Amino acid sequence: MVIIDREALYRIQREIASRTILDDRLDLDEIRLIGGADQAFFDEKIISAIVLLEYPSMEVYDSSSAILNVDFPYIPGLLTFREAPSIIEAFRSLETKPDLLIVDGCGINHPRFAGLATHVGVTLDIPSIGVAKNILCGEGDLPMDVGDASLITYQKRAVGYYFKSKKNCKPLIIAPGHKISLESSLNLIKSCIRGYKLPEPTRMAHLFAVSYTHLTLPTN
Repeated sequence: MVIIDREALYRIQREIASRTILDDRLDLDEIRLIGGADQAFFDEKIISAIVLLEYPSMEVYDSSSAILNVDFPYIPGLLTFREAPSIIEAFRSLETKPDLLIVDGCGINHPRFAGLATHVGVTLDIPSIGVAKNILCGEGDLPMDVGDASLITYQKRAVGYYFKSKKNCKPLIIAPGHKISLESSLNLIKSCIRGYKLPEPTRMAHLFAVSYTHLTLPTN
């Protein structure tokens, strides 16, 4: 049985939050490669896939993956400690590094302002954005029309946006992770939508992660 010292992990997250930069530390006009990161689970293992896409064409340029044993339980608010290690390992195996990493998960829209995209961004020292399907904390008005966005606030602080990316789908939750502003996070995700609910970087990463599990799982 794994013993979790939550207070120690909360301290790590508060330290990550204290190191987070929330203004644009990249030239938005010079972005050439965007990475998308997503995870899948199978047989007590986690696989993280990172797909590099050329920007703005969204053509696949490269990919990498990492498979680790799952050694941390599912605890909302602490999922970083379950999922970040494999993302970081997959990222470090890339021959070419992206200008920006989009992560399936929270950014600063987190109880301690240190979601998965923030933790990974600070650890790797790379601009990052979190794109989540479900809200972890904060509140805001739900946009009704495709292309509309509305601000999400938590503890009287702006932490992200709801964004309606596709008709008949729940809005995405977009938040800066590290080294990028709130407004630029929203605008960049908008520019990565290609007719699906998810932006292409994380959509492709999801497809790659799921395909890797099929390749790895034994057949009967």
